[in-house]
Amino acid sequence: MTSTPGWAGPTAGTTPPPSELAPRISRFTTAERWVHRTTAWLVLLCVATAACLYVPQLAELVGRRHLVVTVHEWSGLLIPVPLLAGLVSRALRADLSRLNRFGPHDRRWLVSALRRDRTPGSRPAGKFNAGQKIYAAWIAGAVLVMLGTGLLMWFTGLTPLVWRTGATFVHDWLALAIGIVLAGHMAKALADPEARRGMRTGSVERPWARSEHPLWRVPEE
Repeated sequence: MTSTPGWAGPTAGTTPPPSELAPRISRFTTAERWVHRTTAWLVLLCVATAACLYVPQLAELVGRRHLVVTVHEWSGLLIPVPLLAGLVSRALRADLSRLNRFGPHDRRWLVSALRRDRTPGSRPAGKFNAGQKIYAAWIAGAVLVMLGTGLLMWFTGLTPLVWRTGATFVHDWLALAIGIVLAGHMAKALADPEARRGMRTGSVERPWARSEHPLWRVPEE
């Protein structure tokens, strides 16, 4: 086949040879990614149906309120199921243990984050940074409160009216807080393509791991 001058220029300039590709390391197992993905879809379904129930314009657009209520209730009840099922994974249990530990380096990370300090070494972090640990703890507690208040609202005949009124108040305002926090979580994920790729594929580039999580004991090659 005859080629024309310069036909390989753009391809050669955009595709690095294999020797220049950054080495990748394992960050999340298949079980961990499955738990995260399934939980995320259930939470988004719960938030979407809640919006359809509380925003008049969406309620009119979607209609079928009884169906929306049913989907909202069951998606909320199912949120803890992926995590409970994933506890059979040793890797998931190990990461939950990491998320539950808060050390001096995490406090230093928080101080640097509040000061918007991005100088090298200012934000020491293990496999998970302090922000991720706080988010995980907060969302876990919020889900438990939402489950409890949701059940009080669902089984109306089992509790006094004052309990149901209080449960409705907490449920509604906490739902709004969860929506805001989730939006922040998604914005952070969109701002860090490598972190997002790690959750999607299970592996990340070694230079990224050393830069963002310098205290993480990354497996050696």
